[in-house]
Amino acid sequence: MLASNLKTMIKRLISSIPNTITSFNLISGIIAIFFSFHYGDTFGCLLGYQWAFVAIAAAALFDFCDGASARLLHAYSPLGADLDSLADLVSFGVAPAMLLLNVLLTANDAHWASFIAIFIPVMGAFRLAKFNNDDTQKTSFSGLPIPANAIFWIGFTAFMLENQVTFGPWWTTVVVICISLLMVSRMRMFSLKFKNFDWRENFSRYVLILATIAFVIQFGVPGLMWTILFYILLSAVSKKAA
Repeated sequence: MLASNLKTMIKRLISSIPNTITSFNLISGIIAIFFSFHYGDTFGCLLGYQWAFVAIAAAALFDFCDGASARLLHAYSPLGADLDSLADLVSFGVAPAMLLLNVLLTANDAHWASFIAIFIPVMGAFRLAKFNNDDTQKTSFSGLPIPANAIFWIGFTAFMLENQVTFGPWWTTVVVICISLLMVSRMRMFSLKFKNFDWRENFSRYVLILATIAFVIQFGVPGLMWTILFYILLSAVSKKAA
């Protein structure tokens, strides 16, 4: 009896590991939202918006690790899938939207356009709901993945803040609407998951990795914006998203 109870307890502990990691994703997203409302303040050695970037990056790491651990431990569950989507919505939808909103609110020519940022998590929610109910997105994506959406907005806001430039309200609105609608579009986009390391099967993935390195070296954090635009272009011209 004792051995059986111990075995059951260990099994439950193991099965809770992916959900625990997902919870850290959610916590990172909440922290990013906090720093988004203090993006210009200094906290230690970094500004608030830089800490928001770090928190979103940590959320992305936890998002990768929870899926990897679930596969490794065979600990899949409907609860885990729903929790993962909720965490992703906060970390990759709400957090970048709040950062963008607060940055835009300081721009004299874009006050009314600032609230278009709310459109980002709304489309992100639809994106995640579609993904959870679409069996065709196991090896490739239909629409822009929500983590890629977050990476774009990190680069976009970094470009504005580091170069001290603002876009007019109409341009801001157009960019937000276009990127957000891409999340719920039917455009096929290749996954970054490697099944193997064969260069012919992963040509697009290797090209994107090299392009990301080049963009970041050349432009710094704003280069992430160009990385996602290149990812969109690369997916569009590929014969098939694999």
